[in-house]
Amino acid sequence: MYTMKTNLLIVLFTAVISGNQIFAVEMNWTQWRGPNRDGVVTGKIWPNDLKATHLASKWRVELGSSYSGPIMDGNTVYVTESSGENEVVRALDRTNGKERWRHTWVGKMSVPFFAAKNGSWIRSTPALANGKLFVAGMKDHLLCIDIKTGKRLWEINFPKEHKTPIPSFGCVCSPMVDDKYVYMQAGAAFCKIEQKTGKMVWQSMKDKGGMYGSAFASPVFATLRDKEQILVQSRTELAGVDIDSGGILWRQPVKAFRGMNILTPLPYKNGIYTSAYGGRSHFFEIKRDQQSWKATEQWENKGQAYMCSPILFEDHVYLHLRNQRFACYNLKTGEEAWVSDERFGKYMSLVRQGNKILGLDQNGMLYLINATPEKLVIMDSKKISNQETWAHLAVSGGQVAIRELKAIALYDWKASVIVP
Repeated sequence: MYTMKTNLLIVLFTAVISGNQIFAVEMNWTQWRGPNRDGVVTGKIWPNDLKATHLASKWRVELGSSYSGPIMDGNTVYVTESSGENEVVRALDRTNGKERWRHTWVGKMSVPFFAAKNGSWIRSTPALANGKLFVAGMKDHLLCIDIKTGKRLWEINFPKEHKTPIPSFGCVCSPMVDDKYVYMQAGAAFCKIEQKTGKMVWQSMKDKGGMYGSAFASPVFATLRDKEQILVQSRTELAGVDIDSGGILWRQPVKAFRGMNILTPLPYKNGIYTSAYGGRSHFFEIKRDQQSWKATEQWENKGQAYMCSPILFEDHVYLHLRNQRFACYNLKTGEEAWVSDERFGKYMSLVRQGNKILGLDQNGMLYLINATPEKLVIMDSKKISNQETWAHLAVSGGQVAIRELKAIALYDWKASVIVP
């Protein structure tokens, strides 16, 4: 069976060695939080600072507004925008930012009044596989686009075809891909879809949809108790879904204010870490006998996540909280290693290489952080944009893509000098 982990098995890779650090050749940034959806970056070893000699502007292109992160293959940056009555995905040349093609569809909508101050822009980050780009529009509309031509190969209009309501906050879940299928929460369910044809293979975790049924979180593959499965967090629960059948192996309620279970759950050994807006942080151990599965809470603490998906490093989780502080928790015990005194923006996207975390907050500040449970150590920081930066950053091939609210910028992220 294929999962995200087999990306590493099908890529011929070498290694870069510096001290005790070994990193595989860097892979393309093909979907939400990277090729394995965990925010981990391989490849060239990162510098120890954000000086212009290490992080240099390559090009910048102005766009319409968007929350969704950019993705990259070897030659192209793919980015979405909301523009007037339409939604758009563009393919930009990585060398110079010039547009190769764009694809447009009608997609304008407005989110509820209490969320409208932060905009009603497209939210879902696209995914790339087998020469196809999978893009989800706000009105629960999934499109498959040929990456060479920009032509639409197939589409699923969930409200029209499946008679489900348009999500009040729009489609938020970012599609997940393997070698043959695309998976996402849409149409008031969790779906498995053939990449080649757009045929629905199965739907799982069906609900009523609408404001309290439409999902925010994006799925991730995991192996728990020697069973490959998909971790899916809806607005009310966390579940393990069988990849082949769509059957629910186990499920666990997760409380959140207005169902704001937003982050991508984090698999760790035989359990899962998650945290919710208006709720708490939890670690659930997954147990299995010959007849059944069961999720058992091992610990909880007062930490409240917002939209930031967590980063794992050496038995500790790092994430940005609802109160705008940065935190580190021990995953084995649930104990707070530290919570920062400093407050950051309303949101922060995180990626990691070794013990270095690169974080981009909503205020346009980029941080290079030492991942240590001792205390918050900010190695360097840089004002990267005068606009808000809600979208998840992307790192690939020694470059960093920053989606500003109304632009996309690409930077060369130069490797540290390696002494033989």
